[in-house]
Amino acid sequence: MNTKLKLKKGDEVIVLTGKDKGKTGKIIKILPKKMKAIVSEINKVKKNQKPDNNQPGGIIEKEMPLHISNLSFYDPIEKKAIKIGYKFDNNKKIRINKSSGKEIQWADYWKNIIIRSNPILKQSLDWKIYLKSLKLKKLY
Repeated sequence: MNTKLKLKKGDEVIVLTGKDKGKTGKIIKILPKKMKAIVSEINKVKKNQKPDNNQPGGIIEKEMPLHISNLSFYDPIEKKAIKIGYKFDNNKKIRINKSSGKEIQWADYWKNIIIRSNPILKQSLDWKIYLKSLKLKKLY
């Protein structure tokens, strides 16, 4: 089953149903064949881990996958779940907020990763200059 998902890794989502209803988190991993996503700090379960050569045994907390239909993109400005649409601009497919028509910036995902990984940028916040140096001009 080949399906296209509107949610991407790094998107902030809100849980619509289940024990964590109303909680928000960022998508860590997407499993497109199973139509599931793993969200940070959501759907945590305790698992009994056997001792291994690399890890000690014991009870660990682990995030389990949630079905995509139970998640919705979260807009921090409107503080609610929104629907994602697409429009073409200069032959480029752009994700938009269906209710407001504004473009959804995916550069925020890269900005957060780069700032966390580079301590110098944490102080200066010149992430656009850093993205230009990496030749990721398409993201902002």
